[in-house]
Amino acid sequence: MATLGITKGLNNWFSQKNSVERFTDNAAYSSAHPDDTLVLAGPPRKCSVVGANADSTVGWNSLLAIGMLQGFQFASQRPLQPLQAIGSGRSYFVSGKSQTTWSMGRLFCNGRNLLRALYHNAVAGGVSMQSFDDSPVANDSTDMYYINLDSELFYVPFGIASVFKDKTGGRIGGVFLELCMIQSYGVGFNAGQAMIMENVNGMCDRVLPFSPASTLGSGITNRETINTVVGFLANETMGTSGTGLTDSNLGSSTQE
Repeated sequence: MATLGITKGLNNWFSQKNSVERFTDNAAYSSAHPDDTLVLAGPPRKCSVVGANADSTVGWNSLLAIGMLQGFQFASQRPLQPLQAIGSGRSYFVSGKSQTTWSMGRLFCNGRNLLRALYHNAVAGGVSMQSFDDSPVANDSTDMYYINLDSELFYVPFGIASVFKDKTGGRIGGVFLELCMIQSYGVGFNAGQAMIMENVNGMCDRVLPFSPASTLGSGITNRETINTVVGFLANETMGTSGTGLTDSNLGSSTQE
């Protein structure tokens, strides 16, 4: 019998003997971490990326990884209106469309600035920056520094994808922010500071789950061996019975 159990509900709650919900001895290498998270910019809709050939310019290769990021946040909220009916003391709710805001900060460095990175899809598609009445560049599309939110370029939406992995390379999940638009852009600097940051804030139409490939981040080959070493899975060939615990049925309320 396993010396460490899992508390799935009130019927098997033992504070000193069990972990809650899942086995936690492997948490250090099975949790998401910023080191193993990638943020990319590309087409405004997920359907332009998923389902296309992975090697084509309209598939996964249309996404540009954004480096030097120091922070990325997004949050969704929707309006909720509480109501009551005459004759009842209970409340009920009606809801509206969710709205999502996002923000990111990037080290200001030589190469593409943040606006240029976010709009790489427009540049890759051959949009002429000189055709706009309000140009975002000083010279031509080869410029690496884009600015001027009054430019017609910034009426063009784009998409932001983010993929999360754990420390063994296993994919945890991913999101795709569709139809992103920039709301504000800022750069600030003071004497004596160590770096200059670019900050962008914006909104998007919706946030969708994103899984670019079944083979991407499938986990390193010795993940099962690592699990066995910490007693996560039974492996009689290694001379240990293990705990017999697995990470399946995480949504179940009963003991595995």
